[in-house]
Amino acid sequence: MAAPPYPEDLERPGLVRTGRSTFVRPIRPEDADRLVAFVGGLSRATLAYRSLGPVVRARDDVIRRGAQVDYLNELALVALAGDEIAGLVRYVRDPEEPEHAEVTFTIRDDHQSEGFGRLLLEHIAAAARARGIRVLEADVLADNTRMINVFLGSGYRTEAGPPGQIIHFEIAIDPQAQATARAERREHTAVRRSLRPLLEPRSVAVIGANRDPLTIGHEIVANLLRGGFGGSVFPVNPRAERIAGVRAHPSVRDLPEPPDLALVAVRAGAVPGVVRECAEAGVKAVVVVSTGFGETGVEGRATELALARFARASGMRLVGPNCMGVVNTTPAARLAATFSPALPTPGRVAMSSQSGPLGLAVLDFARRLRLGFSGFVSVGHAVDVSTNDLLQWWEEDPGTSVILLHVETFGNPRRFARVARRISPRKPIVAVHPGPADSAVGSLFAQSGVIRTRSLQELFDVALLLAHQPPPPGNRVAVITNAGGPAALTAGACAASGLRVPALGERTRRTLRSALAPRADVANPVDLTPMATATHYRQALDAVLADDDIDAAVVLFMPPLADKPDEVASAILDAAAARPDKPVVASFLGGAGVADLLHRGDLVVPTYTFPEAAAVSLGHAAAYRTWRATPAGVIPDLPGVDTERARSLIADRAPGEVPPAVAAELLDSYGIAVRDTGPHSGPDAFLSVRADPVFGPVVGFGLTGDYADLMADVAHRVTPLSDRDAREMVRSLRAAPLLDGRAGGPGVDLTALEETVLRISAMVEDLPEIEALELRPVRLLPPGNGVAVAHATVRLADDTTGGGRS
Repeated sequence: MAAPPYPEDLERPGLVRTGRSTFVRPIRPEDADRLVAFVGGLSRATLAYRSLGPVVRARDDVIRRGAQVDYLNELALVALAGDEIAGLVRYVRDPEEPEHAEVTFTIRDDHQSEGFGRLLLEHIAAAARARGIRVLEADVLADNTRMINVFLGSGYRTEAGPPGQIIHFEIAIDPQAQATARAERREHTAVRRSLRPLLEPRSVAVIGANRDPLTIGHEIVANLLRGGFGGSVFPVNPRAERIAGVRAHPSVRDLPEPPDLALVAVRAGAVPGVVRECAEAGVKAVVVVSTGFGETGVEGRATELALARFARASGMRLVGPNCMGVVNTTPAARLAATFSPALPTPGRVAMSSQSGPLGLAVLDFARRLRLGFSGFVSVGHAVDVSTNDLLQWWEEDPGTSVILLHVETFGNPRRFARVARRISPRKPIVAVHPGPADSAVGSLFAQSGVIRTRSLQELFDVALLLAHQPPPPGNRVAVITNAGGPAALTAGACAASGLRVPALGERTRRTLRSALAPRADVANPVDLTPMATATHYRQALDAVLADDDIDAAVVLFMPPLADKPDEVASAILDAAAARPDKPVVASFLGGAGVADLLHRGDLVVPTYTFPEAAAVSLGHAAAYRTWRATPAGVIPDLPGVDTERARSLIADRAPGEVPPAVAAELLDSYGIAVRDTGPHSGPDAFLSVRADPVFGPVVGFGLTGDYADLMADVAHRVTPLSDRDAREMVRSLRAAPLLDGRAGGPGVDLTALEETVLRISAMVEDLPEIEALELRPVRLLPPGNGVAVAHATVRLADDTTGGGRS
């Protein structure tokens, strides 16, 4: 069948659900620039849903090719808002099943929830039917409820695969066709398959179970039973008949069935033999809570690494050693495989901790705050199962909406940065990291979308907000109080956290004056006076949340002379329920966590002992919301790169610094010439790469001399860098006016500088053997003259595998 010409018959006006008028037509080659602008304006969150993975948009030349279709085997329709694309739908025919086609939808952020998806489905279905297509297939992330509702509410026969992270839909667009659903959903990733016996086991053995209460082995058995585990529990102890009321067995080999999961609580010297028995018995996952390994020195570290290698070779995953176990509160897979005396209540927060003793304190503290957990894993020394693995499990878990990390190191820091950047647009990741609280580490977390906190207290403060309230749409906060002193502290804390406490609009002030007592101050903060009633709180909160120039509210309630706290709490809950799109937090009677008075069903207003903590939490949430809404950049395909030549230059070369001539050749392989132009009138800079234990390769950029040495004016980014990362990096210095001409003079060639940064990023990504790199000085020449690298130092590492861990 010959490809038809441009199908004018598909050009039709349309109305979306909100009543907005639009025009739907096939895409044309001259739409290439319009298509680039459309994709460039998509937020990280939208790209995450569209790409089902990495949140980096395609290069402009690739996007432009999307405007070229044959209108038969590939067809794209655009819905226009004015002269801009508001929505795009595309099908591509399956060459092996010509009556099937894959369909994808992309709606611009400011037009989502208006009905463009359903309108475009109607139009693409009609066009596809006319071209002999009977079934449209689509893969949709399980939490992309908007797209799922479009398919389910379309009126077509729709069949979906089993629930998972990605749901496969088959839509029979011909009412007479008998569409057949795909027999199986997309195969689980290798990580998720391997972690299922650990986090959703059907049976658990406890090796080293003890009859004596208050011992680790006994408490694990007791917690499994007390926590409602629905499978079989097998205590293993050769000298006991029953433990915690359950029949005990002499060894793993004597169990009536191979358990999915085994917890090992025996002395360190016996652990290797026990793990070997587990492998022989068919155990699929092992948690080693025993101590006496890496923390004892080099020999102990070698032993635990050998354990990990043996476990993986035997088809098992291993958690630990020196950990406190695993918790899953999912109703269908309750698992309290831990010796912790405090078990978490169910909730939507998951956490990975790299410290066993710290994990005990974390679970106790979370329980006192009434912060519910969907899962908790103490990874200990993380010789096999790492935080990276758990991130990918919780990424797919519909019961998890916030992920908390106690971060020290990662088995594979490169993977952490990529996984975090993929997950963060859809689920906030909050981390506490014991490293120095410097701007470099902070910028690296921020680039990955990870919210970095300075303490465990702050970690849980932020988690309370994100678990129960939405991130604020902006950084403008209203403070409502019945005491002036705490309000002033709150306003100061807001400013320090990147928030604004702006003056309220005249309309809002009029509303407040008419509702409140004459002595009330209707500026911002809004001081209701100590005589404020519950009605005053409700009216004030209603008014500020209705203000389009306010994004969130902090409510302070100190012990007053009048009214009852429960009535004030009820008023706060009522107002928060009326505006679920704007977060409300409180400092209420000195309490912290989920207070009974501010908890009604699924509605929770988090309360903080001191109002400064509320401000800090809102600041983190607002910054996260801004990051998530920011368009992603492009990782460009750079010309003039010879990767094979570069690899041959370092093949079989010993660790350490390479000769200057080799360093120059390596850089030349990536299009960077090492040449010294001699003194010049412009500034000099440096570019460096170092291996960070959390993030992997980190690129640093700064001006030489006092700017970096005295002012610490250095920018850092994690590889791989997008064009947006490079642009923001070189412009983020305090000395940036010297580069772009704002300080007088012509400035420097920023385009060439950004390209050099991108080439360095590509080099260390392609060549993980590079442990460190420094270009110093880099001569920054006037616009149009490029940059000149005068000297380069490259150091190779002796181990780039990170122990082979994930």
